[in-house]
Amino acid sequence: MLPYFFSWTGLIVCGLGLYIFGTLGVNLGFHRLLTHRSFRCPRWVERTVAILGVCCLQEGPARWVAIHRKHHQESDEQPDPHSPLVTFLWGHVGWLIVENLDTDSYHLLQRYSRDLASQPFYLGLEKKLRWLWVYIAHALAIAAAAFAVAWFTEPTPAGALKFTASIVLWGVVVRTVLVWHITWSVNSLSHLFGYQSFQTGENSRNNWFVALISNGEGWHNNHHGDQHSAAHGHRWYEFDVTYLSIRALKALGLATHVKTHDRHKEPLA
Repeated sequence: MLPYFFSWTGLIVCGLGLYIFGTLGVNLGFHRLLTHRSFRCPRWVERTVAILGVCCLQEGPARWVAIHRKHHQESDEQPDPHSPLVTFLWGHVGWLIVENLDTDSYHLLQRYSRDLASQPFYLGLEKKLRWLWVYIAHALAIAAAAFAVAWFTEPTPAGALKFTASIVLWGVVVRTVLVWHITWSVNSLSHLFGYQSFQTGENSRNNWFVALISNGEGWHNNHHGDQHSAAHGHRWYEFDVTYLSIRALKALGLATHVKTHDRHKEPLA
């Protein structure tokens, strides 16, 4: 199936989607902006990157933020929603497929993400699975755009449908699954393998492989050591594409009050 629907255009769209939806939506939007408020931006920018994050099918922003803040508060302790110290599989994906009243309740939003849940925009995304409808709408929009392009370049029904299927498969389905595993790898691999630059009292690690595939989120011990810093890579070799994206927004006048590493928090080495 995959070889039949393969196209270089689909692969390129997948790669662009990993950056646009994964890096800008989840890393920059859900994580560094909404969860940790590591910089400020105009409301339209905030809501744009929030919607990009929703298009990764990781539920609504308020719940994502609440779970991540709970993770930081209880990291690698029993209440941590996804510590891999239970098992690797649990930390990677198992916690998502087991019913957990601690993470599935409205109380979670009120306790950990009230700043978002109190806003109609974010609360509205949580109600009646509206975040899911946003995801479906973005998939349909990509399919419609692909079909329109195909009809002009290869104006036969069979050719247009095959091209559209290729774009949807690689640019939506494969990209979504890849972003899932990239995000989950921060929770699992970066709490099991790697080095620690900060003594944080839990098992977060700086993992170069996760940092590479996630555009900077794998410098996870740095992040736990200084949660509000927009930069997760602290050393010259800790490359952080997400932070570079924040700096690009700042250069465009779309990001202000960018928080950087607190030099008073000295690393282990």
